Amino acid sequence: MRKTQAGPETTGREISKPDEQWRRELTPQQFSVLRQAHTERPFTGAYVHSHQDGFYRCAGCGSKLFSSDAKFDSGTGWPSFDEPAVAETVELRPDNSLFMRRTEVVCRRCGGHLGHVFNDGPTQTGQRYCINSCSLDFEPAEPGELGES
Repeated sequence: MRKTQAGPETTGREISKPDEQWRRELTPQQFSVLRQAHTERPFTGAYVHSHQDGFYRCAGCGSKLFSSDAKFDSGTGWPSFDEPAVAETVELRPDNSLFMRRTEVVCRRCGGHLGHVFNDGPTQTGQRYCINSCSLDFEPAEPGELGES
């Protein structure tokens, strides 16, 4: 597994902290995933089977990333979404680690690793954002917030 270092891709972020501060603020698993780009084991995350209405925020900085309206069961073992709540909240970048060609998804605000996006989603977007549960915090929706009548 690769470790991300502070460098050009993480400088100039709205939220930038030294590793020591991130270690104090995050759980060990969150630090491993968000700051070192590791992956949680499949089917172990808190949000894999969650069907509650609301929003998924970055566990590192609180940025609103995904809506439960975009969540679907991909059968992969990680929460999957067909699009971000707001496209500008995530950044996509090439990831050629582990002898694979993938597209990494990171939080634009803090640079935290969220997971990967693939072009095999079942909805009209064709996207499957495969996201680590531990990189997310869930915020239940207020009545009417997701557009229900």
